[in-house]
Amino acid sequence: MYFIKDLSFVASKISAEKQMIDKTLEREIHLASNIQMKLLNGKIPKFEGGEVLGISLPARLVGGDYYDFYLLGNGKIRVVIGDVMGKGIPAAMLMILTRGAFRSASESTDSPGKTLTAMNQALYEDLRTLKSFVTLFCADWDPQTGILTYANAGHNLPLFIDGKERTVKELPKVSGIMIGGLPNQVYKEGAIQLKNDDIIFFYTDGILEAQNKDGHQYKMERLVHTLVSNIDKGIKEMGQRVVDSVNLFTEGVPQKDDITMVLLKVINGNNQYRV
Repeated sequence: MYFIKDLSFVASKISAEKQMIDKTLEREIHLASNIQMKLLNGKIPKFEGGEVLGISLPARLVGGDYYDFYLLGNGKIRVVIGDVMGKGIPAAMLMILTRGAFRSASESTDSPGKTLTAMNQALYEDLRTLKSFVTLFCADWDPQTGILTYANAGHNLPLFIDGKERTVKELPKVSGIMIGGLPNQVYKEGAIQLKNDDIIFFYTDGILEAQNKDGHQYKMERLVHTLVSNIDKGIKEMGQRVVDSVNLFTEGVPQKDDITMVLLKVINGNNQYRV
């Protein structure tokens, strides 16, 4: 009888301790989520001739998608978007590490390719130790010339939305291995001339792979249709329309991957880039 009471007491104590641990873990996860969202949803930079917007919807409380902006001393705006391998707190920690590497590299490099090269050098050993990697796409837009220069580290190509022709297509291809894939990588660059009302839509694959209750994916066709249908909207409304379209398609089904997008729009009243 005493033995049964002892077992009951021990079981009760273990249950109470487990509840305490669960509550502590839940608080830590919420804290990590708050830190991550504050870093992602920082101040949107203001610059002449254009505007940018970033949106990130983590599949869990904390995610591995990443985007950032950096105003360069030469007047250019640098945009980066990425996806860390993995999910949850480990991916969020790597995201913060990636953010630090991007900020540091942007201080000392003058082009997207050099930025990715510096980031790979800084992160390679840590990512190799953790058996992880990061895909990144980095671009510099020059308000003076309208030229977008970009480099790719294993990420999907952004979409170029032509404001005059009302068309959507991928940026001209430029390839590069993911950050942490191989040491001593040199990342090549591509370039495209942007004009008034043109938009660059950067995104992670969580948008295309968003699934509904039947297991069907959102896919590129729906994304392009949504973008073209809202081509006359400002980027804030366009971004929200994409979010609404994905939510309508998925009907509240929990997603396996984060959904992140960045929009860069050329806004130039004198039309000096229009040819």
